[in-house]
Amino acid sequence: MTPLGRIVSQWFGKTAIYSDFRFAYEEAQAIIDEPKAAHEGVPGEIAEAVLTLHSLATKLRKKRFAAGAINFDRPEMKVEVDEKGRPVNVYQKISKEANWLIEEFMLLANKEVATCVTKGLRLKEPTFVYRIHDEPDYDKVRNLKDFVKHFGYQMGSVNNGREVACEINALLEKAKGKPECGAIEIIALRSMSRAKYSTDNVGHYGLGFDYYTHFTSPIRRYPDMMVHRLLTHYLDKGKNEDKNRYEEMCKHSSQREHLATEAERSSTKYKLAEYMQDKVGQEFEGSVSGVTE
Repeated sequence: MTPLGRIVSQWFGKTAIYSDFRFAYEEAQAIIDEPKAAHEGVPGEIAEAVLTLHSLATKLRKKRFAAGAINFDRPEMKVEVDEKGRPVNVYQKISKEANWLIEEFMLLANKEVATCVTKGLRLKEPTFVYRIHDEPDYDKVRNLKDFVKHFGYQMGSVNNGREVACEINALLEKAKGKPECGAIEIIALRSMSRAKYSTDNVGHYGLGFDYYTHFTSPIRRYPDMMVHRLLTHYLDKGKNEDKNRYEEMCKHSSQREHLATEAERSSTKYKLAEYMQDKVGQEFEGSVSGVTE
């Protein structure tokens, strides 16, 4: 890659890697926050590499949003439990530059693998597992536009995908840190389609990519394993795989993902309620977490 984040050469194949260093996000973040400081136990060239990656990731992220990606960056609620599973602490997990660094290079790997299989290997309509995200529901976007007027926000034209992305990004930026921000984010999210796996590529609207897949986590996500196998098969000059079989697996994976997401959300809500059980009578600051008609 050039210093401006442009890819000049690439190679796909099986590799073994040897890691020079292992970071927690917090340790990498400390280097980004204080680039000129000496960080205990971290060799100078490793710290320099983190800063180089951070510089590239920042440019990739900026380029992505300029091309029409939508910036939903909502903090997650996390619950700490003791050895018996009882909640002892609740905190917000907030993404910082070290998280974004990893995110940008994962997005890049996913995008480049999808582009390579679709266009780079000169295969005629290859069967492949895409991560797709369709355009939003425009009626819901117009409802959002009407809703935010009550808070004094004006959204411009929202007649196509590019306009919607631009207006939602501008809206979320204006609302950031304000009391109504949570409600606006929820309604904006509800206007979006659900991302899923498919052998029919329509691109990924939310990321602004024409070709996208899930490749980076075969150890924990089955669709990534399918992608690794297909990529290996096609690099070995294998014939086109059965599309119907892979489409069935895509549907199954999307359903299981949906169930897993719901289970995760439910478990967090359950533990949050459990955490508050012994606090009856105390007063707390509250925030809107859901909006109905």
